[in-house]
Amino acid sequence: MSQFLAFGEVMLRLSPPNRELLLQTPRLDVWTAGAEANVATALARLGHDVGFATALPANPLGDGVLTSLRSHGIDCRRVQRRDGRMGVYYVVPGAGMRATEVIYDRAHSAFAEAPADAWDWAALLDGVDRLHLSGITPALGPVPTAAALAAADAAAARNIPISFDGNYRARLWESWDSDPRAILTELITHADIMFGNHRDVALLLGREFGGDGGDRRRASAEAAFAAFPKLQIIASTARHVVDSDHHRLSARVDARDGHAQTEELELSGIVDRIGAGDAFAAGVLHALRIGEGIDKAAADGLALTALKHSLPGDASLFGRAELDSFVAGGVDVRR
Repeated sequence: MSQFLAFGEVMLRLSPPNRELLLQTPRLDVWTAGAEANVATALARLGHDVGFATALPANPLGDGVLTSLRSHGIDCRRVQRRDGRMGVYYVVPGAGMRATEVIYDRAHSAFAEAPADAWDWAALLDGVDRLHLSGITPALGPVPTAAALAAADAAAARNIPISFDGNYRARLWESWDSDPRAILTELITHADIMFGNHRDVALLLGREFGGDGGDRRRASAEAAFAAFPKLQIIASTARHVVDSDHHRLSARVDARDGHAQTEELELSGIVDRIGAGDAFAAGVLHALRIGEGIDKAAADGLALTALKHSLPGDASLFGRAELDSFVAGGVDVRR
């Protein structure tokens, strides 16, 4: 059976409960986290065959994360166990007009220290028909950059399509002597699906895009299609934040021959927005995987990201029934 494969770091996410400040009380909630792992989890919960390649520390923390990934139906045969630490990040949830804050503690993790030649891509890509990468892996440093580039090169050499989520993280890129534009450009060159908006394209191409809303997104998409011949799909969301509990969200998918744009959803009573972009990516990939067009891809992406806002932790845990029910409409009790 052909299989999705995601490659990236898995971390532990630690958050104070009940929207408290960090260490306001001596408690922290813990979740398995990481952008690529979130996409893998969401796709597996939607019934797809998904594998994950990463490196976990050979200790009880790594054991617990591995058990968590397997519990969602992810194929973990490509997970390495290595010396080193587990990457961690802290999320201090916002409330009202207080913004959510993210604090990274992931330097020198088992994944970040795994050299590029630790990954046997000839074996890892066996049976794979799509590789999913994100810009977070190269942002971690020169060693993960080499690993991400090797993964993309190996997939391209085997004509395996690549989906790539820009996931630009300025704090990570700024922590080392990096050249994000050059590195991300090299990765995007191999991708046929990109998750990102006009700001991501502006970074890649070194130019700004004028106009508003859909016109600006279409202009940036056409520029990206011209610059990257393999690129066929660009998917993005537009978020308007009223306060921490109330956002307005829409989705867009651009193809070379047209685009799909959703209406804006009102999201209120938000439980947790972290990981919503990964849920969006999974919803789009799900729709395209089952043969749907870009209109359904935009709708499913928006639906899954909206549902994710109702759930604590990083990953979407919804199946096809919940997704289809949300798309069909109606938020009353289902009996």
